[in-house]
Order: sequence, then structure tokens, then C-alpha cells
Amino acid sequence: MAKEKSLESEIGSYFSNLLRTNFGKGPTSVYVTIAEPFITVHFRGFISPMERVLINQKEHQRILETRDLMMDELKPDIMLELSKHLNNDVQELYADWNLEKETGMIISVLNGDDSEGSMPVPEDIDLEAFRGKIIEASNKAQKAPGSTTIYWLSDRTIVVRRTEILVEIEKALIKNGFEEQLKLAKRPLEHQMLLEVGIESVLNRSIAETFLDWNFEKDLGFTIFLLEPPKANET
Repeated sequence: MAKEKSLESEIGSYFSNLLRTNFGKGPTSVYVTIAEPFITVHFRGFISPMERVLINQKEHQRILETRDLMMDELKPDIMLELSKHLNNDVQELYADWNLEKETGMIISVLNGDDSEGSMPVPEDIDLEAFRGKIIEASNKAQKAPGSTTIYWLSDRTIVVRRTEILVEIEKALIKNGFEEQLKLAKRPLEHQMLLEVGIESVLNRSIAETFLDWNFEKDLGFTIFLLEPPKANET
């Protein structure tokens, strides 16, 4: 346990320095969760002075485009550095941002067992009802996924992996070089669909934040839910 906490601290420090170096300002806090085959890194207080000016000018899309470009540039170095820390290969890396809350999420997918059953689900959660809500939201936004796999990383972090989610028009846009535009359009749409299906009703918990990212080449997407802590009178 102490070794894992030390590793989480090392990874948190690495990302704080990385963001400070490349974006001009680091986050005020970093929370790392290691639950193989995943590592999630949640940032708070992450917005640069220039980005704040752009937000005041309602230029949210420009910030997101710039961050996506920067992450694409940094991705090989991040994957290599994490692989060294963990003695395990990082296969994929995803990122999303919440500009209003000044937060962000990076998720790393490691080489190893990714079976759904390897991580426990709280007893009061109906996993199939939750999966059904995810499929319903996906179907409203585009189509039902080929598969929907749920990973419960901690008492507050859920990762959902969906495959075969792209419809033909999306594939055509990707083929014609509109990946970034498609990503920026899909995020608010999928956020809205998750709200419309009432996903909190099957979690018995409030959702603090939701992050989304995709691998269009592999036709898959990740959704990360951060849950609010249980209320004091809840057991």
C-alpha cells in the first residue's frame, strides 16, 4: 500500500511538472488512481492566464483544440515515462477537460488483464441497469455499442469502455480529416444524452464530473465518471 501511494505521488508530481512546463501553469491539485489496467489522473485548478482570457471571450473551443493538439504532441513522452514508472507498457492514453470547473482527466490503459470481473462493484449497484443506461445514451447519440465494459476503479471512479460506436457519417468525417471537429461535437452531445437517460438513478450516487475521449482508429470510446462522496447519513 505504501509503495502504491508513493507511486501515485510520483506520477502526480510528473504530471504537475509536465503541465506547468507545457501549458505555462500547473494544476493546484492532482489525484491519481492506479487500478490496473488503468491509471486515472484528475486535475483541479488547471487553467492558464491566457486561457482565462479566452474563456471570458467565449472561446472555449479554441482552448480545447489547443489542448488536444498539445496532448497529441506529448502523448509518446507521457506513455514512455509512465511505462518506466510502472514497469508495464502503456497501450493507450486519453484526455478530456472541464473548463468551467477548471479540471481535467487523463486515463492511461496498461498492458494486462482488462476483464470486467477483475474489479469489484458495490453491492448496492445494479450493474446491468447501469450498463443499460450507458447503451441507451449511446444509442440516442449515435448507435448501440458493440460492447460495453464497466470497470469500478475505486469508490469514486468508474471507467466505461464502448466499442463499435461510430456510424457511417462519422467514419466518413474521420476519413476526410475532421477528427478534431468530430470530437468537439461529440463531447457535448454525449454529455447531454447521459443526462437525458438519468444515469444517476441507477448509481445511487451523484456524479461530480464526466469525461469522454475516443480512439477513432479503433472505433472505441472511454467515459470516466467521478462520483460525489456518499452523504454523511449514508452507509
